[in-house]
Amino acid sequence: MIVGFGGVNGAGRASGHHAYRRLVEDALPAASRQRLLAALAQLMGVKDADSSAAYILEHTLIRRVEANHFDPDAVSWNQRLVARGEEGPLQLTLRKQQLPAIIPANWTVSPLGETQVAVRIDGALDMLLPSLREFEIKAAGQLPTGFDPGKLYQSRNHPRGLQMMIYAASDALGSLGISWEQIQRRVAADQISVYAGSAMGQLDNAGAGGMLKARYNGQRVTSKFCPLSLAEMPADFVNAYVLGSLGATGATLGACASFLYNLRLGIEDIRTGRARVAFIGSSEAPVNPEVMEGYGAMGALASDKGLRELDGLPQDVEPDHRRACRPFAENCGFTIAESAQMVVLFDDALALELGATVYGAATNVFVNADGYKKSISGPGVGNYITMAKSVAAVRAMLGEQAVREGGLVQAHGTGTPQNRVTESQILSATAKAFGIEDWPVAALKCYLGHSLGSASGDQVNATLGIWADGIIPGINTIDALADDVCCDSLAFSLRHREIDRDRQAYAIINSKGFGGNNASATLLSPTVTARMLRSRHGAEQWRAWERANESVREQQETYDTAMIAGEVAPTYRFDYGVLGDADVSIGARDMQVGSYRIDLDLANPYDDMQP
Repeated sequence: MIVGFGGVNGAGRASGHHAYRRLVEDALPAASRQRLLAALAQLMGVKDADSSAAYILEHTLIRRVEANHFDPDAVSWNQRLVARGEEGPLQLTLRKQQLPAIIPANWTVSPLGETQVAVRIDGALDMLLPSLREFEIKAAGQLPTGFDPGKLYQSRNHPRGLQMMIYAASDALGSLGISWEQIQRRVAADQISVYAGSAMGQLDNAGAGGMLKARYNGQRVTSKFCPLSLAEMPADFVNAYVLGSLGATGATLGACASFLYNLRLGIEDIRTGRARVAFIGSSEAPVNPEVMEGYGAMGALASDKGLRELDGLPQDVEPDHRRACRPFAENCGFTIAESAQMVVLFDDALALELGATVYGAATNVFVNADGYKKSISGPGVGNYITMAKSVAAVRAMLGEQAVREGGLVQAHGTGTPQNRVTESQILSATAKAFGIEDWPVAALKCYLGHSLGSASGDQVNATLGIWADGIIPGINTIDALADDVCCDSLAFSLRHREIDRDRQAYAIINSKGFGGNNASATLLSPTVTARMLRSRHGAEQWRAWERANESVREQQETYDTAMIAGEVAPTYRFDYGVLGDADVSIGARDMQVGSYRIDLDLANPYDDMQP
């Protein structure tokens, strides 16, 4: 059961469906739109949401890279130069402390008083000159202007991705409407799982980026650079500073499919009984010149030059960066983005017992590789398998009619020429195989950009919003589908589309990652999930859940209102409740860790294989 969710991306805060509602802002009722603007205003530090609506909308979603990341017109660079003396050796005057530790063989150094030296260089001097250059890629999906997650808690020079993860995990925790202490009293410490990571790791100046650049920029490598850069560190931060969890943890990385890889681990833990609660997340902060240069060198990102060519603009006209990502249309590359997303899963019995709000169910994630490949970054056939299995799983649970009439697809939809062709073919072939006609297809990256490992988290949380409000966001950055897009049995829409929420049964979340990392997830709608819960647990227990859920919904509303008012800080428990050796007591059948009992009376899974 999906019972909570939180996070932040270019559309704002995930909980309360606010980030989703930013995507369909122009189709919202007045009251919902006003609350959305108020939530965004709080994030952005804007005092009057009503009078600043235009500013708020312009400074969210995909847009020109803003100065808090870098100036795309003047990016720091090192220009290589080779200098020689005009006549004879090159001569320099330096301070003694500027001399290299090992003097090059072609240098002759002579003292010039106590602090300076004369340097004569025979031959050439190879130098790196700090310089600036214009960056050709100027669009990105960025957090709302003015929002800085590191200012909301004692971030202590944390990489941006980890700051975002603290915010996302805190938001997911607050969205539950159930206190964490109450959950801990009902669930054993080793039955709580946390799986979260970053596909790229932490590559900004506070993480691996700073570590790798320090020597070349004449700076010092700090003790934080290396450990905080690790790709599984988002899970570590959630355990250490938000939940204090003692359960299973880690991160499975699969490029752009990483969130779904971790969702698969959480589903399996709950299905097998290894866990009753699972926090699933991802955080990615790749809006920096080095990462964008890497993807740009592959020809993967939409550049200003490419956008001008698409729109027939002259060289001196700036393209519309808001429309940089154009899924399933004539396009020139994806648009990179930052995002941190988290969902909370309970097993069904715990969800009913605690009165948790059920937003839907995550039942399956299928992962398949591409087999032999020519290009490691090119698409392959594995996604056919994951999509077919995901729909087959729906058929097994809900039957043929639900498959054909009650679904939607959250396409990977990156905005690249290869993706528009290959993914549309895969979706069309799957739809035809299962007798689906006019399968609704959403492509959210046209609003949010591609947040790499967090992208499918964006898709999952937006799907919960679609089921709540009944509006599928249109692909609003395109004028028409490209001629090479396969449309058979698919229903692409450039405009927002209303759906009957009561008839919605499932959604397929699709993700295609570099290297052949394909994943497709099956989610069941809250309507279908409720019917299944009543069938398993009976009418009496369902009525008890309804009564318990009333107070949970009140707490959720209270949390959302407090967040809009700016009265809730992220949960960050540094040096709080730290356990040591003295807190551990081990017995033959159980052990005690602090106040938590851990069962050691384990069953033999191989009792039919007696030694």
